[in-house]
Amino acid sequence: MVQIPLLRSNNMTTVLITGANGFVGKNLSSHLATNDNIKLLEYGTDNSPEELLAWIESADVVFHLAGVNRPEDVGQFEEGNAGFTTVLIDAIRESGSKPHVIVSSSIQAAFDNPYGVSKRHSEEILTAFAQETGTPVSVFRLKNIFGKWCRPNYNSVTATFCHNIANDLPIHISDPDHELDLVCIDDVVDAFIDRMNIKPTPDSVFVDPDPIPSREITLGDLAGRIQVFRNAQQTLEIPDFSNRFDQQLYATYLSYVPNERWEYGPEIRSDERGNLAELIKSTSFGQIFVSRTKPGITRGNHYHHTKTEKFMVIAGEGLIRFRQINESEILEIPVRGEDYRIVDIPPGYTHSIMNTGQSEMITLFWASERFDPDRADTYYLPVELKENVQ
Repeated sequence: MVQIPLLRSNNMTTVLITGANGFVGKNLSSHLATNDNIKLLEYGTDNSPEELLAWIESADVVFHLAGVNRPEDVGQFEEGNAGFTTVLIDAIRESGSKPHVIVSSSIQAAFDNPYGVSKRHSEEILTAFAQETGTPVSVFRLKNIFGKWCRPNYNSVTATFCHNIANDLPIHISDPDHELDLVCIDDVVDAFIDRMNIKPTPDSVFVDPDPIPSREITLGDLAGRIQVFRNAQQTLEIPDFSNRFDQQLYATYLSYVPNERWEYGPEIRSDERGNLAELIKSTSFGQIFVSRTKPGITRGNHYHHTKTEKFMVIAGEGLIRFRQINESEILEIPVRGEDYRIVDIPPGYTHSIMNTGQSEMITLFWASERFDPDRADTYYLPVELKENVQ
């Protein structure tokens, strides 16, 4: 999250948010609320014009997020967007204050549809007001925003896809090749806070010249990625989170998963030695699995040519043993759960791990490759050539 410095000498900045109950407003509020030097005033549909005027009188910054984007009647676009913007600037004029007004507009303001015209009109009203009064105004023309708390089946296809797929409901794609330009709510909030921390120049209007990072994606690709997330509780497959967009999209998807499905169990493979369960798989980093091993039992006695592993005993005691497959010397590393020691398993060494304690040994494993029975790269060979493997 962006660090919020002090904006005033008295160590307190008063921030008013209109549309505080909306998707963008709730996310912005939750970020600003973490700073003790911010006094937050949240104006929503339940508040009165008198409260708006009183709060504006004390506000250093006004985030103007209130608006209408999907009314029952197209005439409400103008009333809810340009109309409320007029109400806002009238209140600022009456208060005699000059707060920094930061506005959420839309890329649709460049087009002549009813919503775009109303947003453009709002921008024009604010520009004229800034030029007339010297009140600083910053305008962000936002793209298609996605993220937690966005209302599904309303005006966000990402929210709809996430909600419906997470709840096993159908989705409808009229054109899988249709492209969207998406921006994450957390990047929007960071840009807002960055702008809030810049001392504005009076009698000027800032229009976002440096677009917030976005991602172009087709509807078909978007739905496919979200479906992979839905399947992950069965496949254990997670995407490559070095891709920031997938990281943000997965976080968004997870916010729509019903809480009764937050907990799930992987397949457990059991035998006389104990049990084993895979936890996470990924093309980019391999897989993680965990085992429980009974006292006196040895696992392993195999080697790999390319696959590498890491062992970490997290409960109990054990002995990890190695032998280079063309040599006879045996190397030993004792391990204990309370030590939290990680042991690398290099290729070309046959290796084993034995429970040397009196209780169950629990071991966490990482392998650099997902297990593929057709290319297992796992070859049986006892560490001790005469060892009786249990």
